[in-house]
Amino acid sequence: MNGREALPHKGGDGRRGSEGRHVPVMLQRCLELLAPALQEPGAVVVDCTLGLGGHSEALLTRFPGVRLVALDRDKEALRLSGERLAPFGERATLVHAVYDELPDVLGRLGIARVRGVLFDLGVSSMQLDEAERGFAYAQDAPLDMRMDQSTGISAAEVLNTYPPGELVRILRTYGEEKQAKRIVAAIVREREKEPITRSARLVELIRDALPQAAKRTGGNPAKRTFQALRIEVNGELAALERAIPAAVKALDVGGRIAVLSYHSLEDRLVKQVLAAGAAPSAPPGLPVVPERYQPRLKLLTRGAELPTEEEIAENRRAAPARLRAAERIREDVE
Repeated sequence: MNGREALPHKGGDGRRGSEGRHVPVMLQRCLELLAPALQEPGAVVVDCTLGLGGHSEALLTRFPGVRLVALDRDKEALRLSGERLAPFGERATLVHAVYDELPDVLGRLGIARVRGVLFDLGVSSMQLDEAERGFAYAQDAPLDMRMDQSTGISAAEVLNTYPPGELVRILRTYGEEKQAKRIVAAIVREREKEPITRSARLVELIRDALPQAAKRTGGNPAKRTFQALRIEVNGELAALERAIPAAVKALDVGGRIAVLSYHSLEDRLVKQVLAAGAAPSAPPGLPVVPERYQPRLKLLTRGAELPTEEEIAENRRAAPARLRAAERIREDVE
């Protein structure tokens, strides 16, 4: 998909460096935000979305005393990043897991608290660029969209088996698609004739279903439907709703979390969790706020930080990125 319009995705592995390796989005800013928490030897940092290992490699290189725990649900990503991170030996522990499984992963490893957590959300460039994965609406491929191809249902199964009302809900909720009813009506008519199994056919159906005005704005008219299907297939928002609070809870006092989002649904969820942690939880009207109601977090970014114009010019996949970060400043008090 290089050179074409991109889905909202895990842009962190978007452009290639001089050695042909992928370079993460907003890399230096992520390192800057996490740096104060990672100075002590033996500090544990978690990359919850390993991908091709760009952020993880930079963390291990920049902070030679840290130990890395990295999670990914994609076995092929784990294999490739394992090769990339092999020179770091036992400093890097790679785990096949979804990011909401973080508490279980840390428990199995005997790690009580961590100093840093990084999320780079969405679809990795590897998944977008491998046509057979079915994530990209600019290439014809089987409609799969599973980040972990060893489990779960495919996008084709969702399209061909879900009731029309459920498909409308998914497109509206996860894709913010205003034309959801039109698109689903076209999908239902088509699937009654034969199953919809390929991305090019779905793109064609969407184009034919939309009024002319809707085709002239907002880029490829299929992008919102593809985003919605991807989120449904992988349970992304439900997992993220569990993962961000769990990551905050795993942070030691002084530990930091940084999250890169690529669409408004993710960013809104991250914003809500971090803002809630940074606000007092006391009932209104108390003259003095007791310790147990004091904020647990300090926000490190003013709103969501955006990639620079220079970075977007070098890597168009960085354009939708939104970065938020916070520091744990207080223990939970029961």
